[in-house]
Amino acid sequence: MNPINKIAYEPFGVCDGKEIFKFKLTNVHGNYVELLNYGAVVKSIVVPDKNGIKENIVLGFPTLDGYLKDTSYIGATVGRFANRINNAEFSIENKTYYLDKNDGKNNNHSGSAGFSTKVFDFIIKEDSVVFSLESKNEEGGFPGNVSAKVIYKWTDKNELKIEFLAVADEPTPLNFTNHSYFNLSACAEKIHHHKLNIQSTKILESTPDYIPTGEIIPADDYLFFNYKLTDVMQNNGLNIYYVFDRNAANENAVCELFEEKSERLMRVYTSYPGVQLYTGDYLNSTTIGEHSKKYKPFDGLCLECQYYPDSPNHANFPNTIFKAGQIYNETITYAFDVMIPKYATDYKD
Repeated sequence: MNPINKIAYEPFGVCDGKEIFKFKLTNVHGNYVELLNYGAVVKSIVVPDKNGIKENIVLGFPTLDGYLKDTSYIGATVGRFANRINNAEFSIENKTYYLDKNDGKNNNHSGSAGFSTKVFDFIIKEDSVVFSLESKNEEGGFPGNVSAKVIYKWTDKNELKIEFLAVADEPTPLNFTNHSYFNLSACAEKIHHHKLNIQSTKILESTPDYIPTGEIIPADDYLFFNYKLTDVMQNNGLNIYYVFDRNAANENAVCELFEEKSERLMRVYTSYPGVQLYTGDYLNSTTIGEHSKKYKPFDGLCLECQYYPDSPNHANFPNTIFKAGQIYNETITYAFDVMIPKYATDYKD
C-alpha cells in the first residue's frame, strides 16, 4: 500500500449477480474520495472548509439501493455517448442507426447502453483505480464493440484526476463524462449562491428539449464571469453547453466554482472543448442521500466536460465518430482548495 495515497476497498452490495465494491482513496492530508465499480461512480469527495472541517461536497447515497433507484446519474460515468442525440438516431457512411428514445423522442446519455448502470471490472494500482467495461456491438443501437476504461487518481494536492480511454472495432460515436453533482457547502444550502466562472463567451443554441440547432452563439445573458448562479439563473434552471474560449487544450482552468461561507474552491481542468452546465433542476431522489436528505432541485450542479451534444448530427461540430482502432483519450480534473480566488472582489453581488 502506498504510504501517501492509500487505496482500500470493501463490499458494497450485489447487482445482477455481480459484486459491487466501494473504493476509498485517501491522500496524505486524510482527505479522501470514494468510488464504486457500479457506474464507475464518484460516491463522495471529502475535503476541508476554511475551518478545517471535512465534509462531502458531492451528492451520493450511503447504500447501493440509492444508486439502483437513482434516475439522475448521480456521480456516474456517462457513456457511450453523453448528452442528447436528436430523434435518437444518427448516420455513419449513409447507414442510419436507431437508439433508445429515453428522453421524449431523443436519446439521452445512451439509454440502455449507458455506462451509468453497468458493473465495471477493476484493477487497483499503486496510485489509481482502473475501471474497465466491454460494451457489445448493437447495445442500445450503437455500432461496434467498445472497450472502455475510466482511471481515477486522487492526489496529495486534492485533485481528482479522471482519464477516459476507449477503442472500438468499427466506426462509432463516443463521448464520455463524469456526472457528479457538486455542492461546496456540503448541502448546507442549495447551489444558488455559489459563484461560478466559465472560460467561455459562446454557447450552443438549443431547442426547448436541449437539442442543439447547430448554431454557436454569444453567451450574452448566460455568461459566467464571476457571477453568483442566482444572478444568471433568474429562478430558472440551466442546462447549457459552453464552448471554451481556447483553440486547443491547455493547462489553464476552464471553470472555477466558489462557495463563500466555506471558502471552498473547485477548479476544473479538461482536454474537452466545452462543458455542459446543469443546475440540477430535475433532481428528485426517492432515497435518503449522503447528506441525510432526499435530493431535490438545485441541491447540486454538474460541470460535465464533454464533446458537443448531438455532434453526430452536425457536420460543423467537432467530430465524435471514432474509427475502428482509433484511441479515445480525454481527461477531466477536479481540483479543490480553500481560499479566496484572485477575482473574488470582482464578483457581482
